[in-house]
Amino acid sequence: MKDIISVSTNTYHGFTVDQALEGIAAAGFKYVELTAVRNWTEHIMPELPEEELSRIQTKMKDLGLSCIAVSGHCNLTDPERLNDFRANMALAKRFGASYIISSTGEAHFGKDEAFTDDVLIENIKALVPDLERLGLKLGIEVHGEYGTGESLARIVRGVGSPLVGVNFDTANVVFYGGKDPMDDLKTCVKETNFVHLKDKVGMNNTWNFPAVGKGELKLLEIIQYLKDQGKQLPLSIEIEFTEDFTMRDKVAGDLEKANQAVKDSFDYLHKNRLI
Repeated sequence: MKDIISVSTNTYHGFTVDQALEGIAAAGFKYVELTAVRNWTEHIMPELPEEELSRIQTKMKDLGLSCIAVSGHCNLTDPERLNDFRANMALAKRFGASYIISSTGEAHFGKDEAFTDDVLIENIKALVPDLERLGLKLGIEVHGEYGTGESLARIVRGVGSPLVGVNFDTANVVFYGGKDPMDDLKTCVKETNFVHLKDKVGMNNTWNFPAVGKGELKLLEIIQYLKDQGKQLPLSIEIEFTEDFTMRDKVAGDLEKANQAVKDSFDYLHKNRLI
């Protein structure tokens, strides 16, 4: 069985959803993780007009792309943000996704977040009926204050639902958690239900996330370990380049750079018989 490998449209932060979808399809991929992160990458959002959501769906169909997940990060420690997340969950259902992804806090620029395990667990428990109704699984991303899979596995066990798991981000565990990905994965593999396949240059908190296969992480070993543990999970590529490239307004040549990184990732995975 071939792996389900998607590309997160967050790879195209600062570009349009059309540019993202076209670049991903041109590289050879068949699956996408659409991004619906307020004030960050708003490729799809619940408040978009019906005509625009339908247009995006039609474009995906024409390009031969299927949505496996929606990245809909909200601050899950804040009860006032849970309804926003429910709206993102409904959006994921609309686009045919099987997974909804969120970090515990806001993905970027979050303020006054109360990172309390008990509060987080209770808030996520309140979302389980919605997951059941919509036929979704929640992957909680290694990110920010919960910067290791080990810390999130504790949350997942507290929630106690098969619909909730760890979205293991291979590079974030280095960037936020300061851990070796393989060492950390061994502490949470049972609870992991989704993987962000992200490479990294430098085993520290330097923002440098290149194309898959262009960094220093042993991604092939991680994929094989998951399989050895009986975890045939969806993998979603996320390329965040350097902080300067990601955060600045895009200029001529930037789209070609993003497209080439996605193509390089496809070629690397294809060469290693994963796609």
